Amino acid sequence: MPSDRRALCVGINRFPFAPVNQLNGCVKDAHDMAAVFRDLVGFSPADITILTDQQATKANITAVLRDMVNAARAGTVKYIVFSLASHGTYVPDFSGDEPDNKDEAFCTYDLAPDGRGGWDLSTLLVDDELCDLFLTLPADVLLEVYLDTCHSGTGLRDLNLGVSRYAPPPSPAAAQALATRTSRGLAGSLSDAGSQHHILWSACRAEQSSYEHPPDTRLNGAFTYFWTRAMRASNNTLSRRQILQQVRADITAAGHNQEPQLQVNATTT
Repeated sequence: MPSDRRALCVGINRFPFAPVNQLNGCVKDAHDMAAVFRDLVGFSPADITILTDQQATKANITAVLRDMVNAARAGTVKYIVFSLASHGTYVPDFSGDEPDNKDEAFCTYDLAPDGRGGWDLSTLLVDDELCDLFLTLPADVLLEVYLDTCHSGTGLRDLNLGVSRYAPPPSPAAAQALATRTSRGLAGSLSDAGSQHHILWSACRAEQSSYEHPPDTRLNGAFTYFWTRAMRASNNTLSRRQILQQVRADITAAGHNQEPQLQVNATTT
């Protein structure tokens, strides 16, 4: 029977309407994140939804997130986890809340061009949409977001063989117009809300790339791989800050030039 916690773990390797943007390790990321929350954090299988590839459309992801938020608003859920491994991109800011006129966005399975040089917004999860949804959560609900993708100006997530988890707008002119701007992104928007119960993990600093790590023949994101490894090695006995320190050390030892970030407003870190 479901408990008072819910998790949505999303991983997308395939983008049929944007074939040049195929990825490798994202589906494994989603399953590995779900396994940690099931095995170590007290989530039952009924608490966890996994959406991968063709399941991970914008409509499906949004529906699950909305259901989790509605359950929290009804008082039956107190802890929400959302993990996403996919491409990240930027889109023009139409709401006027970004000083650089750029919003971050995350690509869904149905990613498609809009025919005008950019991406179709109906195939993206835009940071404003996520923030509008998350900011309706009651004050006593803990939200924890894991983004192993491009976000908040975090650069590219590169596969060692040259594949990137960044999807620039299809038009070179549109890509160039956004290239030098820096969005506050999801981190900035949640921080502005002043909530004491929003936690955001990111795979690297704003100016860095993030990489996929090949521990075996099944690729992971480097952040996801070392985060899940640190959680299992410690049996979830370390604080978030301690896990972050371990993940940073492991990523450096593996030769990846990326420094994961943790934005924690919650009182327990």
